[in-house]
Amino acid sequence: MRRDTTMNLQQSTTSLIRSLPVKPLTLGLITASVITLITLGVSATRSYAADAAKPAATKPALTVSLTQPQSSMLTIKLAANGSVAAWQEASVGAEANGLRVAELHANVGDHVKRGQLLASFASESVQADVALARAAVAEAQANAAEASANADRARAVQGSGAISAQQVNQYLTQEQTGKARVASAKAQLDAQLLRLKNTQLLAPDSGIISARTATAGSVVGAGTEMFKLIRQGRLEWRGEVTSAELGRITPGTTVLVTAPSGTQTKGKVRMLAPTVDAASRNGLVYVDLQSAEKSIAASFKPGMYARGEFELGSSGALTVPQAAVVVRDGFSYVARVGADSRVNQVKVQTGRVVGDQIEIQSGVKTEDKLVASGGGFLSDGDLVKVVGAAQSSASAKNPVAALANPNSAAIK
Repeated sequence: MRRDTTMNLQQSTTSLIRSLPVKPLTLGLITASVITLITLGVSATRSYAADAAKPAATKPALTVSLTQPQSSMLTIKLAANGSVAAWQEASVGAEANGLRVAELHANVGDHVKRGQLLASFASESVQADVALARAAVAEAQANAAEASANADRARAVQGSGAISAQQVNQYLTQEQTGKARVASAKAQLDAQLLRLKNTQLLAPDSGIISARTATAGSVVGAGTEMFKLIRQGRLEWRGEVTSAELGRITPGTTVLVTAPSGTQTKGKVRMLAPTVDAASRNGLVYVDLQSAEKSIAASFKPGMYARGEFELGSSGALTVPQAAVVVRDGFSYVARVGADSRVNQVKVQTGRVVGDQIEIQSGVKTEDKLVASGGGFLSDGDLVKVVGAAQSSASAKNPVAALANPNSAAIK
């Protein structure tokens, strides 16, 4: 049909040209030009029709690598919050009454050992009292010796009638009184020696000085607190858990405690509180912290709030890389790739997180093929191009180039 139309057009054009009053040479040139234009128009029409007849090629939305859920064993953890406190805190105070503080030998933060000198008091008055007590002992001993000699002589003549029985009893009584006075004088001397010993305040145990209220030159009374000591430098974490979770924890359970600075240390459950708070319905779990290292000990301070995770065992789980999970509108999704290389967004329920792996509790199976990374750029029905691990690793090494190219994604 197109050929007939072209031939009719050519014939009409030839007839029109012949009817015009022009020369033969000019006529030939015009005829040739018209035929050439007609031929080019027909060719263009055929090319456009051929292009329109071809199906449109679909371009992949993203170049991705795939991953599959893996079965693995994950630890069961129970998270809780609580405060760090001293295992035991000793109050160190003065035992001598009315003495002036002469010198302080320890400050807050010092590590001290049992028996180390913390403070010393002025001892002049106490030494004078000790001297008086020694003199009283010597006097009592002399009187007791005289009474004992008189009692011996009375016993010697007791049966001869030289002295009366009443006098004999008096001498014997004076002997007993003299001995008692010696014992009393010695007791007073011991008391003064104890006061002299108490003029030096010693650490009752090894540990760390956490507070100091004493000042040099002050006169303190007996029992006045001067220092606070964290015994043995031991700290504990007191985690708060609900009454329902309290039964899942046993003494000896391992706990990973994280300080506000991010420093982590391990500990073990020492004991559980025998009661539950009536207001909050929470119970305390006492955990001994293993803070032997200086860097760890510096990160945990009494009164600090910390987070802990109790390790309650392990269980099987399906895990995928965290990069494969996309969070949208508060829900978690994964991009599942079908046999036709098209994406299907699947809502999943996530669970525990261990390293770069996250547990999938529902929504996928082990045989599913998921987009390992870049699922946030995809929608349902998108066509993707799957590449091997080598190409995905190269993209991961150059994340800037991957972001610059919207058709590729950096895959872990």
